[in-house]
Amino acid sequence: MSWSIVFFAIMMLLLLRILRLRIRANSSRSESFKRLPPKDQLAVLKECLLNNPSEANLRNLADFAEKNSLNIDVESYRPFLKSQLEIFGRKDAIAEDNELYIAETAWIDKITPLEFKEAEAFKQENEKTKYIERSLEGIARLYSDEAILEELAILVPEYPHASKLAESYKQLMQTRDESGADDKSLEALRKQKETWEEDLLNVKLVDSRK
Repeated sequence: MSWSIVFFAIMMLLLLRILRLRIRANSSRSESFKRLPPKDQLAVLKECLLNNPSEANLRNLADFAEKNSLNIDVESYRPFLKSQLEIFGRKDAIAEDNELYIAETAWIDKITPLEFKEAEAFKQENEKTKYIERSLEGIARLYSDEAILEELAILVPEYPHASKLAESYKQLMQTRDESGADDKSLEALRKQKETWEEDLLNVKLVDSRK
């Protein structure tokens, strides 16, 4: 089963959370959104665009990029908006939507989470623990399989537990691909994904010093 189907089902279970994120992102005058650190603002905007591709959400991301001097090729995302409209209602819409979702996550992940910039600064200052923590937080804000596995591989020399995280993520990918679309299967998959994310963010400092 594809991530797009799983993602949609899980997002339905988390509807209230997503709605809160959308409200924050879609209102440039929202005080709660403005109070968020830039790294969190960017994460919210990216999630909103992925969950709900629209001109409004794309414009919010473009405004953020301009304000924070980020180089984001917003125009290259517009074909995805067009494709969403074109496949709507087609007989093979699910298959096409999966391909589109994979392409969209790849585009989203080209916008590097700001946590990685913080991680690099800590690395330069020889703050190993903080470097690892920020890197893992950045990985938690990636969407595509390729980007997640690539960043975990980069982290292995400083944090050997990243190799175990990569293996458990591959198991998660296999479970996802073989999972049914019934409620019980989706709930089991959601719990497995949450367990992986908890392991990701629970820094194993003993492992990192081996």
